[in-house]
Amino acid sequence: MAATGASQSGSLRSSWQFKLACVWGGELVSVLTSSILQMGFIWHIALSTNSAAMLSLASLAGFLPLALFGTFAGTVVDRHPLKRVLIGADLFIAAVSAVVALVSAVTPLPVWVVICALFFRAVGSAFYTPASLALTPHVAPPEHLVRLSGVTQGVQSGGYILGTAVAAAIYPLWGLTPMIALDVLGALVASAAVLVARIDVGDLREEGALGASEGFIGGLRALFRESLDGLRVLRGFSGLYALLWCGFAFSLVFSPIAALFPLMTLGHFGGTTTDAAMVEIAFSVGMVAGSALLAATGGFKNRSISIVAATALFGLATLVSGLLAPGGFAVFIVMSFLMGLSSPFYSGPQTALMQEKVPPEYLGRVFGLYGAIMSWAMPVGLVASTLLADSVGVPLWFAGSGLLMVVLAAVTWLIPSVREVGRPLVQDDPGR
Repeated sequence: MAATGASQSGSLRSSWQFKLACVWGGELVSVLTSSILQMGFIWHIALSTNSAAMLSLASLAGFLPLALFGTFAGTVVDRHPLKRVLIGADLFIAAVSAVVALVSAVTPLPVWVVICALFFRAVGSAFYTPASLALTPHVAPPEHLVRLSGVTQGVQSGGYILGTAVAAAIYPLWGLTPMIALDVLGALVASAAVLVARIDVGDLREEGALGASEGFIGGLRALFRESLDGLRVLRGFSGLYALLWCGFAFSLVFSPIAALFPLMTLGHFGGTTTDAAMVEIAFSVGMVAGSALLAATGGFKNRSISIVAATALFGLATLVSGLLAPGGFAVFIVMSFLMGLSSPFYSGPQTALMQEKVPPEYLGRVFGLYGAIMSWAMPVGLVASTLLADSVGVPLWFAGSGLLMVVLAAVTWLIPSVREVGRPLVQDDPGR
């Protein structure tokens, strides 16, 4: 009996469900504590400076590393064992937080230190994100990838919602210090979870092969050359390549909308800050609900239908929001929920498609490239909204953006390679 129990225990520890449960459990803790500290940093900047420009600079510091280094980070992910990349990125982010704690212990925390911390934490995330996305197809059967994408979306959304709520309770009472301590603890928990999961993906990779014999300059050239391989591989799948640029167009239209939600609530609907918070909560709850629905159903069998339908639903909800009269705030909350609900069905199937189609040895580079390109859409969209939104009005901007999203959904579906790439490679399991 003892031998049988030991055998069952060993089988459990080696199962893909156990590995992912460990990693995602640790990731949930890490996302939760990171969200707490991230909100604390933002509030510290807002209360210390009362400056919109400084908040914009903080946002820039948060996205710039992924835009600049995402593709190269993906190459590093493909060249090293995923276990080391995941743990190294988590501990690097924790070390940045620890430095902030040391500075705050000897002097009132300068805003420039917080902005630098946001930048370097984002550098760690630039490595962690492609490694995390590359892990799942190495471990799980392909027929479960879409549902598992729903789970990862739920982990991210749930951690963010809980983190924001906890931060609102901690910061007014105790300030940043306990938030930093929680963030370091969360990184340690996530690292321990990766160790417990016994992930051996990439352990046999030749880490020294990246231009080591060519010296430092040769290494940089090799890094750049291998980073471009991600683009080359992605272009080999015309459907995925088309989805990449359709996704860039969607992000270009969406990014200004994300920043204009408070103005829509406070200006057009004449609401309060509490009303603005209700809209954010509705969107976040919609994301969690969408993640759960995607995890339970897997979406449409043709992944491309899920992506196009999500784009169309998001666009219709945005269009309706822009056409509402000032008394239609309750409908705006419902539309915000629908926008959040559609989001996992847009990003989840796209992630699963890349995990299914792209050779495993290129996944880090492809996800790094994808994240970098999406990141560049944010500042371009924000600049456009800054120049034009005030003159055309926020409601009209919402309506126009929603219409563009609906048109984009139609254009995406009309691309033959997009329709073809979404067809399932494997037969769905009977429980589907």
